[in-house]
Amino acid sequence: MNIALRPKPSILFTSLSTSISLRNLKWVSTITSKTPPQIAASLENNLRIFFNCNNTNIKQPDYELALVSSLKSCSSLLAICQGQQIHSLILKSGLNSNIFIQNSLINLYAKCGLMKEAKLMFDACSALDSVSWNILVAGYVRVGCLDYARQLFDVMPRKGCVSYTTMIMGLAQNRCWGEAIGVFKDMRCGGVVPNEVTMSSVISAYSHFGGVKNGQMLHGLVVIMGLEVFNLVLTNLVHIYCVCACLRDARIVFDEMSERNMVTWNVMLNGYSKTGFVDLAQELFEKFPTRDVVSWGTLIDGYVQLGRLNEALTMYSAMLSTGLGPNEVMIVDILSACAQAMAFDLGQQFHSTAMKMGIECYDFMQATIIHFYASCQKIDLARLQFELCTKDHLASWNAIISGLIRNQMIDPARRLFDEMPDRDIFSWSSMISGYSQTEQPALALELFHKMITSGIKPNEITMVSVLSAIATLGTLKEARWAHEYILNNSIPLNDNLAAAIIDMYAKCGSINTALEVFQQIQDRTSSVSPWNAIICGLAMHGHAELSLKIFSDLQKRNINLNSITFIGVLSACCHAGLVDAGKRHLKSMKSIYNLDPNIKHYGCMVDLLGRAGRLAEAEELIKSMPMKADVVIWGTLLAASRTHGDVDVGERAAVGLASVEPSHGGGRVLMSNIYADAGRWEDAFLLRRAMQNERLTKTPGYSGVT
Repeated sequence: MNIALRPKPSILFTSLSTSISLRNLKWVSTITSKTPPQIAASLENNLRIFFNCNNTNIKQPDYELALVSSLKSCSSLLAICQGQQIHSLILKSGLNSNIFIQNSLINLYAKCGLMKEAKLMFDACSALDSVSWNILVAGYVRVGCLDYARQLFDVMPRKGCVSYTTMIMGLAQNRCWGEAIGVFKDMRCGGVVPNEVTMSSVISAYSHFGGVKNGQMLHGLVVIMGLEVFNLVLTNLVHIYCVCACLRDARIVFDEMSERNMVTWNVMLNGYSKTGFVDLAQELFEKFPTRDVVSWGTLIDGYVQLGRLNEALTMYSAMLSTGLGPNEVMIVDILSACAQAMAFDLGQQFHSTAMKMGIECYDFMQATIIHFYASCQKIDLARLQFELCTKDHLASWNAIISGLIRNQMIDPARRLFDEMPDRDIFSWSSMISGYSQTEQPALALELFHKMITSGIKPNEITMVSVLSAIATLGTLKEARWAHEYILNNSIPLNDNLAAAIIDMYAKCGSINTALEVFQQIQDRTSSVSPWNAIICGLAMHGHAELSLKIFSDLQKRNINLNSITFIGVLSACCHAGLVDAGKRHLKSMKSIYNLDPNIKHYGCMVDLLGRAGRLAEAEELIKSMPMKADVVIWGTLLAASRTHGDVDVGERAAVGLASVEPSHGGGRVLMSNIYADAGRWEDAFLLRRAMQNERLTKTPGYSGVT
C-alpha cells in the first residue's frame, strides 16, 4: 500500500524537553532477556536521539520516520511509559491517521500486553491494512487469548502467509494441534504459499498425531516448495520421523543436512534413545561436535529407561568430568531409576546432590524423593521426607499414599487420603488401585462411586482398577454397567483398558461378550495385552481350539509376545490335551521369543503331562526345572498320580510337597486316598492317624459363584 507522508507540521521538538524525561533511564530495566545487548543498546540510542534531538547538534530526522522508529524501540524495550508519551505527541500533532504510525501504536500496546488498548487503537483506525490485522492477531496469540485471535483471524479480509503462519504458530504452541492443521489446510485451499516458519510449525503439530504417512507427505511438500535448505524445517522433519519410530528415514534426513545445530543433534539422539536403541544413540553421541547438558541427559535417560543403571551412572560421571553439572530433569531420572532398582545407597547420594543444588524444595523433586524411599521399602524415611515438605504440594501427597499402598499399608494410606486438602485423579486412582490389588473389591467400588459424586471424572487408569475389582467380584451386572459408563463418558479405550474389559467379562462368565469386545478392537491394538486377555479367557472357559487359533493370528502380527501370552497358550493345550503342542510352545519361548519360562509355565506343563498320564515325563520335567518346585507343582503331580493310580510317583510327590510345606493337610489326604485306591489300607490308616496326631486338617473348598 502506497501512502504518502504528511507535510511537516509546525510543532517544534523543543516542546518535548519538559514533557518527556529520560532522567535515570529507568525504563531500560524492562528489556527482556531475549533482546541481545547490542540490539537493546541500538534501540535505546534511537530513543535518545528522538528525545534529545533539539538539544544536540544531530540533524533533526524526518519526524514521522522518527516517530515510527521510536515506537518500534519502545515496543522492543517494552517501554510503555515512553510509548504513551509519544502517543500523546502524535495526537497533539494530528498524525494519528497515518497508517504506519497507527500500526506502530497497535504494535506497541500489543507487544506490551495491553490488548484492550491495542484493540481500541485497531477499532479507531479509519483505514486498515493486512499489517494491522496481523499485529493484533499476533498480540492475542502472544498473551494466550486464542479465542479472540481466532475470531479476528476468521473475519480478516485478506489473509497472507504471515496471517496464516501467526495463527498456526499460536495454535501449535498452545497444544491445539488439530486446529493448527485445520488452518494449514485452509491456507493450502486458499492458494497461499507457506514459508519455512509455517512448515516448521505444521510439522511440529503433525508430530503429535504420529503416522509415517503424514511425515512422508510433509517431507514431499517441503522438497516441492524448496524449503529443504532451512535447518529448522529439516530438524522438525527428523523429529516427526523419530516420533513415528521411522529412524531410518530420520537418519537419512539428518545425514543429508548441510548444517546441523545442537538442537538437530539432540533431536536425532532423542529419537534413538526413546525407541530403546541406546547403543545407536551412544554411537551418534560420540560424533557430536559439542555437547550440552541436554545431550548428556538424553543419553542417560535412554540407559535409565532400559534399566541399565550402571551405564547411566558411567555417563553421568563422564559428564561431570567435562565440567557440566546435572539439571533437575537428570536428577529426577536417576532417582527414579534408583527407585526401580531399589538402589538405596546410590539414591541417597543423588538426594544429597539435589539438596546441594537447592532443588529439593521443588514439588516434583519432593515427590520423586518420597517415591524413591517408598520403593526401597524405607517407608519411615519416605514419611519423614513428606513431613518436611510443603503440604500444599499435591504431588507429595500422591507420592506418599502411593508408597504406602506399594508397601501393603492400605489403612494408613486411606487415613492420609482422607486428610488430603485436595485430591486429583491420581489420588483417587491410587487409592482405588490399592483396594483392588489387595482383594478388597467392594471398598474399591465404593470409593469409585464417591469419586464420581465428588465431580472427578475417571480416566483409563482408574477404570482398569475398577474393572479389576469387578472381575474379582464376578458380578456381570456391574461389569455391564462399567463398560457402558466407559462408552458414555468417552474414556479413551487404550490397550490396557480394552484388556481389562475382556478379562472382566471372561471372569464374570460372559466369554461371548469378551470375544465380541476383542473382535471390535483387535485391528487397532499395538500391544499384546488385549490378546493375552482373550487367549487366557478362552482357555479358562475351555475353548482351547479358538484360544490357539487367536494365538496363531497373533504370531503373524508385529506385536511382541510376553510370558503371560504363553500361560494362556499352555493352559489351552492343557484343556485340549495337546501334549506335543504344549512342549513345542514351551520350547519356543526361549528359542524364538527369548523369554525365560517361569514356574507358572512349568506348572502348566506338569498339569498337561499329568492329565495325559505321562507322569514319568512330568517328574523328569520337575527335576530339570531351573527353580525349585513349589506347592502347586507338587500338588498337581500328586493329584495326577491319584487319577492314574501311580503310587510310586504319588509317594515321591508327597515327599516333595511335605518338603516345601510340612503342614499341608490336603496333600496327606490325597496320598491317603491313593493308598486306599490301591488297596493299601494299612498305609492309608497310618497316614490318617499321623494327621490326627499332628492336628493337620484339609482346608475346605469353597465356590466364588454367587
